[in-house]
Amino acid sequence: MSEITISEKAYQRICEIKASTRDGLKNVLKISVVSGGCSGLTYDLDLVRPDEVTNKEMDHVYDYPDFKLHVDMRSFLMLAGTELDYSDGLDGKGFHFQNPNASRTCSCGESFSL
Repeated sequence: MSEITISEKAYQRICEIKASTRDGLKNVLKISVVSGGCSGLTYDLDLVRPDEVTNKEMDHVYDYPDFKLHVDMRSFLMLAGTELDYSDGLDGKGFHFQNPNASRTCSCGESFSL
C-alpha cells in the first residue's frame, strides 16, 4: 500500500503550530476520516499528546524529526497514497489533501466520497 506523505509547506506549518501550542508535549499529528461534509466523508487533523492516541497494532505511525503522524487503519485504507499539503494563497488558506482515492470532492475541498 502507498504511504501518506506531507509536503514541505505542510511540514513547516505543522512545526509552526506545534511551536505555538502552550502544551509542548503535543507532538503527534493525528489524521482520520470521519463521516460528515457535503460529500459524506471529511478529514480530521488534530495535534495531540502521545497519551491521547490509542495505538492499535494495525495503525500507521510515521516518525518525522519534529513530530509523529498517526493514522488509524480504517482511515489509512481511505488515505493511502494521499499527500497532505498546505496553501497560504488567495485560493484558500489551510491544509489540503491530495487524495487519489477520492472519487468526488466538494467544491471547498473539505469533504470527499470514495
